[in-house]
Amino acid sequence: MGQSTYTGELNRTLGLPSLFAVAVGVVVSQVVFVSILQGVGIGGASFFVAMLIAFVLTLCYVFTYSELALLLPKAGSISSYTEVAIGHFPAIVASIAGYLAPAIFGLPAELFLLEYILDVLYPGSFVYTGVIVLVMFTILNLIGVDLFSKVQSLLSYLMLTSMVVIGVVGLTHSDPRGLPISSIVEGISHLDFNVLNLTMLALWSFFALEFVCPLIEETKNPKKNIPRSMIWAAVFLMVIYFLIALAGYRTVPAGELAGSDIPHWLLVLELFGEKGKLIMAVLAITATCSTINTVIATLPRMLFGMAHNNQMPKIFMKIHPKTKAPWVGIIFVASIILIPTLLLSGKQDIILTLMISAGTIWLIAYIIAHIDLVVLRKKYPTISRPFKSPWYPFPQILGIIGMVYMILNNSPSPDMTRQVYLNAGIILLIAGAFAWWWVKYKMKKKLFEPEPIENALSE
Repeated sequence: MGQSTYTGELNRTLGLPSLFAVAVGVVVSQVVFVSILQGVGIGGASFFVAMLIAFVLTLCYVFTYSELALLLPKAGSISSYTEVAIGHFPAIVASIAGYLAPAIFGLPAELFLLEYILDVLYPGSFVYTGVIVLVMFTILNLIGVDLFSKVQSLLSYLMLTSMVVIGVVGLTHSDPRGLPISSIVEGISHLDFNVLNLTMLALWSFFALEFVCPLIEETKNPKKNIPRSMIWAAVFLMVIYFLIALAGYRTVPAGELAGSDIPHWLLVLELFGEKGKLIMAVLAITATCSTINTVIATLPRMLFGMAHNNQMPKIFMKIHPKTKAPWVGIIFVASIILIPTLLLSGKQDIILTLMISAGTIWLIAYIIAHIDLVVLRKKYPTISRPFKSPWYPFPQILGIIGMVYMILNNSPSPDMTRQVYLNAGIILLIAGAFAWWWVKYKMKKKLFEPEPIENALSE
């Protein structure tokens, strides 16, 4: 049977180490380093409290996605959960706006940052690095999920090792120019509500752990490995982020961190001098490659699941007969990242605003997920749940309140806030228009008519 017509099932090859690598790999990007170190520079001791608040909000959405993923173990992820809870229209909007939009706007920013760092380290030595990385990992994912997982594990663990080394050296550096760690206690004693405004910077560092959920149909023992991978990743990242933040707080003056576009290079330069170029290059390359690799692997699986749910064109169901890779989705996702990368090259400021805009809608997707869980608990109270969110419904209520607050406080300036809301509104309008047309005229269903859970499980 030819490549152009083959559809079928995905292979279950991913274990806990691979899923942990995916969760960590998609979260830890260069943008995350910038957020953490700029946050420390801006907020000082208060930022450590902001990270704790962000960690709690992260556990809230991790608990929610863990329960939903095992209740409806489909590659469609948020679209599968939402269609059963509140209907196909919000399911499609949440998937397109909450996940495809961040890829369109956020991934080019990550690629531009890689090019910027490499040009600072080795001027003129690297050309079109972003495009090369994107093409390389597109080909890798077309080869199949097994090779993807091996490369992802290598990238993630190499990146985490580099972060631990930087953090430990920062804590033991003999000539720090920042503030003593003992001053953190005094700083925390003078906390005010501004700490909540810093939480958005910290929360960026925990986005996307749920990207393991679209891989559930390729996961071995998902009942244990899906929740564990996200929870362990959240805890491990919290420790790593604290190490990096403490190293920056102690080693580099706050004003320099807050004012730099690449504060992670300032930290590495302070710790290792010019010899730190190689460490910085390894960190930058592994962080960006890990994020790109994971997104190109997971989003096509989400489109695959949506196509199975009749929420996307059936062409996204096509998988390669040998590699079992959803090749149409992979090429599509790579293309929607490549186009803005080429068109907006050199316009990093615009991309940053667009990324925050898309991230704002990502928060809406998290809110929808929390609502899904509450609705499904009430609608199907007796159905088997391999994982149940601890302390229900408090994580869901806290998650909704926290995400709403973050949406209302999502950028550092009023001018950017207005632009973010405008961009987010345009994204939602486009996603809503497509979802309305698709549900009404292609699916021929009511916009907010939930799908019976029996139908969703049998698809």
